[in-house]
Amino acid sequence: MVMEKLSNNKDTTSVDVADGQSDLSLKLELDKADQFSRSADLQARAHRNIPGGCHTYAKGDDQYPASAPAFIERGLGCHVWDVEGREYIEYALGLRSTTLGHCWPSVTEAVSRVLSLGNNFNRPHELEVQCAEKFLELIPYADMVKFTKDGSSVMTAAVKLARAKTGRTHIALCSDSPFLSYDDWFMGKTDVGAGIPDSIRNLSLSFDYNDIDSLRALFEQHPNSIACVAMEPERLVKPIDGYLEAVRALCDEQGALLIFDETLTGFRWHLHGAQHLYGVKPDLSCFGKAMANGFALSALAGKRDVMELGGLKQVDADRVFLLSTTHGAESVGLAAGLETMSVYQSEPVIEHLHTIGALIKTEFEAAAADAGVSECVKIFGRDCSLLFSTVDESGKPSQLLRTLFLQELCAGGVLAPSLYTSFSHTEQDVQITIDAVSRACKVYRQALDKGVEPYLKGPPSQSVYRKRN
Repeated sequence: MVMEKLSNNKDTTSVDVADGQSDLSLKLELDKADQFSRSADLQARAHRNIPGGCHTYAKGDDQYPASAPAFIERGLGCHVWDVEGREYIEYALGLRSTTLGHCWPSVTEAVSRVLSLGNNFNRPHELEVQCAEKFLELIPYADMVKFTKDGSSVMTAAVKLARAKTGRTHIALCSDSPFLSYDDWFMGKTDVGAGIPDSIRNLSLSFDYNDIDSLRALFEQHPNSIACVAMEPERLVKPIDGYLEAVRALCDEQGALLIFDETLTGFRWHLHGAQHLYGVKPDLSCFGKAMANGFALSALAGKRDVMELGGLKQVDADRVFLLSTTHGAESVGLAAGLETMSVYQSEPVIEHLHTIGALIKTEFEAAAADAGVSECVKIFGRDCSLLFSTVDESGKPSQLLRTLFLQELCAGGVLAPSLYTSFSHTEQDVQITIDAVSRACKVYRQALDKGVEPYLKGPPSQSVYRKRN
């Protein structure tokens, strides 16, 4: 089942200015000129009223080329239209949260049904139980689950539980994970550490992925003080044989909890999570993004003896105040999550994500080779979660070249900061995407030969994690 695409109904007819032109044609032109000023107007208003110009840094103007769509007006399947009416094939939909596609019919219908009943009450709704049961059916390594709205909150709750369970304060963080939470325990280890006291920053320690000795060294340097190991089970490269099992064993040996951040891997790598795929059971795990097709829902799941520290049955330890939020279990998010998880069970969603991704990867590599940029433009990652790198001929990462590549993709009708696929992407979408990639690679080759400046329109994108603007 793949959703039909809505045709692009925007008026693309050019209107020439000429003496004696009709009132109708003049009105069409004026309307069109006004239409193409909407983005600039919205951007000015946004930066006047919102720090950064938007509410999520990854969506900011500094992350995209100047020619990228500034504001999205609507979406259907894997296609979106900006406020000027231009159509794009979108990847990493909703920051990788919309895995089925925009406006997936059964999810939209489920949300509509619960909206007619009310969205938030003073006592629990039965959806809270139904959604919890469905989640635990899909993530069998967990005994209990608690919902809220974003991955950062559940990761911070997991760290709090680990500290309460162990009586320790330090956290071992995997250095390969670029983002685990917007809270101080993680952000203090990035370059954007303003406002975070050293007393908090110094409680977080770093180790390297696929390097068990680097983690073991942390335990040796900080004996009996590390509460938990927080990491993604996989990100850019697969775990080497025995690595995750060794992390699990080391945590058990040292009395620390193992926390898996499955915000990205969950409902993409495998129906039952990356923890099931690799057969390693964490003490706590965190899910979000793909579990509700773009609606706000995240989950903290884990072993009963740990999760009950935030419950009403724990009597032998101090009680943890765990994820108590006004909107944590509002009906819309739960209805979307319940239906999305049901679609995962009944349709080959994850298989499709991998199949379409594998096709993109093969064709992308061929296009880069044809343009002579294989050493500079590379695609990598699991087929369901592809990323691409942009380097100069010395192998150094280049924001200028990345911005140029994104610019040329946008010119070809493709919005792709990464190439995370959805259930709505079709082979036809892939062909249009690869056509855009091919053209972008050819421009990239020219930029390598002659310099970026003649080809790049506007400033380069920038890293989110920068100390100064």
